[in-house]
Amino acid sequence: MDTERKLFAVRGAVCCANTEDSIKREVNALYLEILRRNGIEEDSIVSVQFTVTKDLDALNPATALRLGGNAGDTPLFVSSEPEIKGALPHTVRIMITFYGNKKPAAVYLNGAEVLRPDLTPVNRT
Repeated sequence: MDTERKLFAVRGAVCCANTEDSIKREVNALYLEILRRNGIEEDSIVSVQFTVTKDLDALNPATALRLGGNAGDTPLFVSSEPEIKGALPHTVRIMITFYGNKKPAAVYLNGAEVLRPDLTPVNRT
């Protein structure tokens, strides 16, 4: 193992419609965007953990990622998001643990940006 690399975790979230197509499309888009923005290679990923709100039951996000051809042999784990009054509905959250060389940037897409505006770049015109 490269001694300059260390273990990191990067977070993200995406909002989806409760359809197989939407969950598959949005989960894979989020995963690939996290990898792209952070220069993460799939072979450096240790594991991927998801949480999902109870209103998304059309497709497991881990299954969605596999159906998209991503995360090959990577261990995936999914759990239910706790039910919190006022929480953002239709949301899949992700945490990717990986070996890398720099602190990663979180990614929030498709309406999930409201969860962490402090971590989401704002487009200024």
